[in-house]
Amino acid sequence: MMPTPDLSHLTRHDLEQVYDPAEDTFLLLDALEQEAEALRKECPLICLEVGSGSGCVSAFLGKILGQSSSLYLCTDINKHATRCTLATGKQNKIPLDPVACPLARPLLSRLHHAVDVLLFNPPYVPTDPDEASSAQSSADIAGSWAGGADGMEITNRLLQDVECLLSPRGRFYLVALKQNDVPSIRSKMLEDFGLASQVVIERRAGREYLLIIRFARTAATVANSGSKSTS
Repeated sequence: MMPTPDLSHLTRHDLEQVYDPAEDTFLLLDALEQEAEALRKECPLICLEVGSGSGCVSAFLGKILGQSSSLYLCTDINKHATRCTLATGKQNKIPLDPVACPLARPLLSRLHHAVDVLLFNPPYVPTDPDEASSAQSSADIAGSWAGGADGMEITNRLLQDVECLLSPRGRFYLVALKQNDVPSIRSKMLEDFGLASQVVIERRAGREYLLIIRFARTAATVANSGSKSTS
């Protein structure tokens, strides 16, 4: 079992400003460790975590991949989170590159079909839509949990961009709550974007039932993506 990244450098003030790793974080770490052999075999060049918070997840991915030429990009709307992510990378000797921006929109053109590993632990708690919008606008810690209607308002924004981001061999790991209607998410991603999915791991954590879903292109969409890139 791989150890959780060292977060001892984070202060009490840091953890008041950014999401403190919790059960959903640790479930994502467990899923990545479970997939470690397959991830190493793929030798990913570009890894992108959306909403990196403390930087714990990307640092863990870096530990899994070991010495490699991978680029670890991390986005967050919270500028304090980007500072914490950078510090966590240094603390764990993983070269994390944080960018302060909403989701991955500003990076879409540069990362078109280039991301080999995409990670997203979204704000999935169902809240009033106005609360989710306010949390995103304020760009503070509330943006890490306020998910709007059905907890899917922010997640749906990224799901529209996943196909554009993923490389032909790319993998997308999403944290979801059972109340988010996981079957609907999976069928929509397959029907609209040709991304097949599998539940890697699931677990009850107190009142929440959490799942980690892995999405990847079907054989048909891989072939189509390849033909577009060479045309």
